[in-house]
Amino acid sequence: MNQAPSIKTKNLHVNFNFFAPEAPQAVVSQFAAGLADLMPEMKPTPPAIGEYWPGQGGIYGGLRLYPEGMCHVIFAASDVGKHTFSDYGTEIEGTNQIEGRANTAILIAREGKHPAAIAAAGYSADGHNDFYLPASGELHHGYLYLPQAFEKAWYVSSSQRSADYAYLMDFEDGWLYIFPKNDECLVRPVRRFLQ
Repeated sequence: MNQAPSIKTKNLHVNFNFFAPEAPQAVVSQFAAGLADLMPEMKPTPPAIGEYWPGQGGIYGGLRLYPEGMCHVIFAASDVGKHTFSDYGTEIEGTNQIEGRANTAILIAREGKHPAAIAAAGYSADGHNDFYLPASGELHHGYLYLPQAFEKAWYVSSSQRSADYAYLMDFEDGWLYIFPKNDECLVRPVRRFLQ
């Protein structure tokens, strides 16, 4: 006996008529839960580290642990110019060396000039507008896993050292330095999302 060939598909379209009296909300919810059990979890498959991830806005930087869990790290495919961290002599409370998204939010929420954070947060690609200025630890991650994606130059981070200095990453030698906040360095936006 011959069997019909099986067909595998990634798209499933289901229409619900929520206004039909014979389909109360409990029945629809039960059906949706059963359908979810039948379908495998669909997670995006990342490319190799250092390659552009179509639809994700940039170059794949691998996985990194954040407060919300393990995240895919995506660096913009190009720099957004040279910018200063902020005014020299400006103390900013709450920035750290790990979490650039929180740092960028702090910098942008403050009154004052924070050109590097503004440039990074204003970047968008592939429909994503959740980019931010990376912390020094995130730039170091970029240096370790995809140095070829960066210029052999200095990149500003969102991590403050003091009222006068912030951290930068030297992509030529791999050193983390401090520099005056009013000096211009390259800016490379980054984004992340849960694994």
